[in-house]
Amino acid sequence: MFTVEEIALANAMGKNTMTEGLGIQLIPSAPGTVKATMPVDHRTLQPMGLLHGGATAALAETLGSMCSAMLVDREKFAVVGIELNANHLKSVRSGHVTATGILLHKGRTTHVWDIRVHNDAGELTAVCRLTNVVITKKP
Repeated sequence: MFTVEEIALANAMGKNTMTEGLGIQLIPSAPGTVKATMPVDHRTLQPMGLLHGGATAALAETLGSMCSAMLVDREKFAVVGIELNANHLKSVRSGHVTATGILLHKGRTTHVWDIRVHNDAGELTAVCRLTNVVITKKP
């Protein structure tokens, strides 16, 4: 869906943000999809030693929001998440998780993403749905 240069630009948008702090990186993906990875380590674990559900939600929202931002004229518009749903299906203790997003709806004012999160073994660990709103920047 995006070129290597566009992915690099999206990753640069995450500098000095929670995205960088959690180690989230957009990566190349198959046509029609977008992908991001996140380490499962001290930054993303909850006290029981499992991947924190909030970190998974942050991965999904980061992927969908950054990709929506890449689809609009960023001089005129901003993109913000207005609804995120995450179903956590399998625990993860180490390694990485990879989120794969598919744009379900690209409207003038809303984008809807379906995001699936898998562990290093390729097992489905979470299913997420993100709705973003496209807003006009104030002059």
